[in-house]
Amino acid sequence: MTEPLAITPADISDAAWIIAAAAVRTPLIENDRLNALCGGRVLLKFEGAQRTGSFKFRGAYSRLARLNAEERAAGVVAWSSGNHAQGVADAAQLLGIAATIVMPADAPAIKLANTRALGAEVVTYDRLRESREAIATALAEQRGATLVPSFDDPFIIAGQGTVGLEIVEQVKDAGATLGQVLVCCGGGGLTAGVATAVKAQVPEVAIYTVEPAGFDDTARSLRSGVREAVAADARSICDALQAPMPGAMTFPINKALVTGGLVVTDRQVRDAMRFAFSTLKLVVEPGGAVALAAMMNGLAPPTDGVSVVVLSGSNVDPVDYAAILTGTD
Repeated sequence: MTEPLAITPADISDAAWIIAAAAVRTPLIENDRLNALCGGRVLLKFEGAQRTGSFKFRGAYSRLARLNAEERAAGVVAWSSGNHAQGVADAAQLLGIAATIVMPADAPAIKLANTRALGAEVVTYDRLRESREAIATALAEQRGATLVPSFDDPFIIAGQGTVGLEIVEQVKDAGATLGQVLVCCGGGGLTAGVATAVKAQVPEVAIYTVEPAGFDDTARSLRSGVREAVAADARSICDALQAPMPGAMTFPINKALVTGGLVVTDRQVRDAMRFAFSTLKLVVEPGGAVALAAMMNGLAPPTDGVSVVVLSGSNVDPVDYAAILTGTD
């Protein structure tokens, strides 16, 4: 007998109601030059316009808003390379909750600074030698705090799924038929939420994960049917998408609902970031640009409907960004 999936479309509707007063309804953007380049109509869901510059605020607020008074008083602990960190820090500040975030010491400086500026305590670690999950779990146990994972939590997934609800509504408002959705993928929480929301209303839509080369664990897992791990020596500029393997909770959802996995190179990501800046006038971080890179390079199959590309975040280090834009990286 098949186990029920972690979330339902009703859970995402509940999350939408919970986050409505705090979250931004982000725009769906169309550009003629991008359409011409891709040979079809492409709509961009720009999560860089969300609070803290990424979709992560949605899931964080959805999770923290459900804590009771005793749990809020004890605080929360999370781990993140930056976007979940900022989402949790902002949600915690809005709700009056103390937050501690375990972040890699080499995370983009802007993400470290922004997380601290939002009032969170930051504990750094060496991502090549230490386990962020172990450090965060130990801190939560010591303090009696609630652990807020970056993707393997039903309330987090449901919050991220509100991106999918908005996509369906906005595509309909645009008078278009939804053909496929390309979603950047790290641990798989955003994909799982979006796929759950979109497939419930448009069952025939194709959903594709997009990952950087070397961190294509979800693409490989979708092919094999079991969770595959990332090699220890894998490297990419996409700091936001470096989960070690698909989530135990997110992968069954994605296995059931996702059409396939696409993989892009760092060079393709850099090109997409430059295109976003020069043509779309949008700042997009490396991890947030992978789906656009896949679309620009013809990796997604042709579709009769419109293609929606999720640009998941805009939190890129200024020095690194300048080097990418000028081609000196």
